[in-house]
Order: sequence, then structure tokens, then C-alpha cells
Amino acid sequence: MRINFWYISSLIISLFVIIPILTVFSSFFDNTSNYFQVLKDTFLIEYISNSLILLVCVLILTFLIGTGSAYLVSFFNFPFSNFFKWALILSFAVPPYIYAYSLTAFFENYGTAYTILKNLFGEGNYNQSIPKFDGLLGAVLSISFSLYAYVYILARASFLYQSQNIIDLGKNLGFTSLKALYSIILPAARPAIVAGLSLVAMETLAEFGAVDFFSINTLTTGIYNSWIAFDDLAFANRLSFFLLLFIFALFILENLSRKNAKYHFNTKAGFKQKEKIQLLGKKGFLAFSFCFLIFFLSFLFPLSQMMYWTIKFPENLFDLNALDLLTNTLYLVTLSTLMLIIFGLVSNYGNRVNKNKTLNFLSTLSISGYAIPGVILAVAFITFVAWFDDNLVKNLGFVSIKKVFIGSILGLVLVYFIRFYSLAYNGIKSGYEKINISVDESSYLLGYSKRKTFMNIHIPFLRNSLLFVGILVSLEIIRELPITLILRPFNFETFATTAYISASEDLLEAAAVPSLFLILIATFFIIVTSKYILRDNNE
Repeated sequence: MRINFWYISSLIISLFVIIPILTVFSSFFDNTSNYFQVLKDTFLIEYISNSLILLVCVLILTFLIGTGSAYLVSFFNFPFSNFFKWALILSFAVPPYIYAYSLTAFFENYGTAYTILKNLFGEGNYNQSIPKFDGLLGAVLSISFSLYAYVYILARASFLYQSQNIIDLGKNLGFTSLKALYSIILPAARPAIVAGLSLVAMETLAEFGAVDFFSINTLTTGIYNSWIAFDDLAFANRLSFFLLLFIFALFILENLSRKNAKYHFNTKAGFKQKEKIQLLGKKGFLAFSFCFLIFFLSFLFPLSQMMYWTIKFPENLFDLNALDLLTNTLYLVTLSTLMLIIFGLVSNYGNRVNKNKTLNFLSTLSISGYAIPGVILAVAFITFVAWFDDNLVKNLGFVSIKKVFIGSILGLVLVYFIRFYSLAYNGIKSGYEKINISVDESSYLLGYSKRKTFMNIHIPFLRNSLLFVGILVSLEIIRELPITLILRPFNFETFATTAYISASEDLLEAAAVPSLFLILIATFFIIVTSKYILRDNNE
């Protein structure tokens, strides 16, 4: 019997990615320590309520910022509108935890704001007048200004493909610009906006660095503390179960919203390119001011704060072993990206040539890994390795494998693979959808095997998609904190973990240098990626 390599490979990849999800659910009924009862009687409700409050506030703010800025750059011409079109996505370069450091450093007592006022107006008791952005408010602002670009990009893509015919229809009905916005434009873009908000929601529930810095008790920090502080892996999995329920509810909502999603109207008159409205005078200034304010707050503000601390305390720059941190970061990026691209290709091709319902279902389930917070994946991975080692490896008389996978580069890369498999799989899948199945059939008629078709036809055609996936995954790994923090080998640091450790020790000045490097590297990847995510066929 001939083994179907592509089917078996795709099946194994999908099952491997699903393991953490199954581990969390299977561990729900494990025995926990007394910490569970203590937390249940004290802080559990606070964990859940804080997570929900944070989620609602961030969704409202990202909707207003992301949709508002996307509407302005899509429908109007005003000073520097073409610049803001791509500049507004640079907020991706600033992770929420680094934005939190910047916010605190600027507004804290005797911080940057105090220094500015002192230099301008002389000595004075300015600390009482400077607002303090900490706690839940600080977390909401940090997460919102870091994540609104999800909504901005998807809303703008939807606005771009709305036909001028629909806008003209609104004008003929006597709609004002404001009424046309909420009666025609926003309803047409609803699937895209909901998809963007769903991504924001999943990232918000998964956020660890910012909420931990502001000492907010959420489900994510509870999971981390259960394992690190109380050594209760079972309870960490139990909290993970509750958080997964939120995540899956959002994941289902996002998929339902996209089920019959349209990003343009089909009209009898066909698609008519939008005519951008020229904004002059006061209106043009207001549009420019809004976009510049968002650009400044989301990118220039944290970048300037990190640069200020780096220049003010240059000793931190010389004390930082930037070369080692860069080497470690690029090492992780290279290994993880190659692994994701190779197995993403294999899995996509396996699904393409087999057309098996079971395989398609498992593949669909496996790509939900991106929706699972990194801290859950890390804890679930450790739980599975510990179970596998205790129940199978040791019983068979083999040497323990825990050290091979826990606290090692291999374990770190494997969890990165699970976390970002969805990005690689979907990115490659979108490229595969452009290859007509008749190309494969013609290849087989010419005597090409499936392997030759894959190597000689598909991979060259998918070159741009693979480049895009590589850049996108690299950007995510550079920013990733909880997975790296939990699973990294001893004395193995990246820019993200170095910044976090310094900030957790209340050394914000020292955290500025690795944060600045992280922002600059991420900005480079975003600028390279922007030509893919801001494709503008109609302009």
C-alpha cells in the first residue's frame, strides 16, 4: 500500500497545532492547589470583570480611531493625506507594553512632562497638574493606540472598494456626508470592521506586558502568576479554559461576520472609481490635525520618549549588549519563519491535492492557534510535555525529554510555530487561491509528479506570498513577549524580554534602549510589508 505523503504530512501538522487546545480542555478537571480556592473567593471575579472592561473600552476606542482615520484617507484629499495612508500603520511597531512604558515615563512625577514644564516656565510644583495615566486607563490607551491599525487597514480596504455609484445614490436621496457615512458607508464596511475589531479583541484578551506593568488583574496575568508565582500548572490551565471561552466566542463571531462578507456592492452600472473630495481651508486643517494627532500619539510619542531616555542616559546604551540581543532575535526569527513557511506550504498543498473533509476540518481548527494568547500556549505546551514525559517516556525507560523542550530554543520555536501557524497558513493559502487547479492538471499531463509540480511550479509562483508571510511572521516574533519570557533558555534574552525585565524592576530608563531597538526593527519590517497590506489598485 502506497503511503500518501501529502495527506499524512498535513494531518500531522494540523494535529500538532491542535495539541495545546486539547491540553487546556483536558486539564480543566485536574486537581489544583489551595490557591484555586483562595483566588476563587477573592480575585477571580475581578480577573473576569477587568478583562471585560478592558475589552469593551479598547473596542470602542479602536473603532473610533481606526474607522475615523480610514474614512478620512479613503474619501478625502487633504494636506499629507497620501503620507498618512501608510504612516498610520506604523503603530504596529510599538507593542502595548512599550507604549505603557512611554506613557508612564512621560506623565510620572518628575518625568518628561515635568522636565518640559520646568525648562519652559522654571521651577514649580507641576506634578499636581500633570495627569496620571496608569491603571486601567493607561492599559486602555496603550493597547488601543497599538492595535487600532487592525481596524484601520481592514476598514480602509473595504472603503477602497466601495463604488462611487453607491455614494452618488446617497447624494441623490439628499443624504448629508454624515448621514451617508452611518447609513451607507459604514454598513457596507461592517464585515471588515467587525473582522478588525475581532482581531483587536483577541489581542486585547491576550495582552500580558501592558496589563502586568500597570498591575491590573486580568485572566492573562492570573494564568502567568498561577504558574510562575504559585507553581500551579493545573489552575493555570483552568484559567486558560475561561479565557479560551472568550476567545472562541470572538473567533466564531468573526467567522460568522465574514461568511457572506462583501467589500463592495454589485450594481448594474458596475464598479465606478471613487472621486475623492478635496478638503480645503478649515476642513482640510481639521482632517490633517486628526490624522497627525493619531500618528503622533500612536508612533511619534513612544518613539520620542524612548529616544529621549536613550540620549539622556547614554550609559544604558553602552551597557546593553545589543549585538547579542539582535543575534538572538534574528536567530529565533529565522528558525521560526523557515519552519512556518515550509510546513505551511506542505499543509496547503496537502489540502489542495487530497480534498479530504476531515483534513479540511482539522486544518480549519488548527489555524485558531493565533487566537489563543501566548501565555496559554506556553503553559499548555509545558503541560503536554510534562504529561508525555511522565506517562510515556519514563514508563518506557527512556531519558526525560523535559529539558529538550522546556527552557530551550526548540521548545520556543515550536510554540512560535503553533502561535503563528495561522498567519503562515492563510498567507500561503491566499496565494494558492490564485493558482487555477487546471495548472496542476496540465502539469500531471506533462508527466510531472506531485512533488515536481510543488517544487517547480507552485513555489516559484508563490514567491511573493512567501516573502509577505516571512515578513509578517518576523514582525510578530520580534514583538512577542509572554512565550519568549516563559520558554526561553536561561540567560537567553531578546529586545522584548530585556525591556520587560528592566521595566518590571522599575528601571524605565534602562528599558528605553531595548524598546527603541525593537521599535526601529519593527518599523523596518512594517515599511517593507506596507506595499502588500496597502495595495491600492484604484488609486
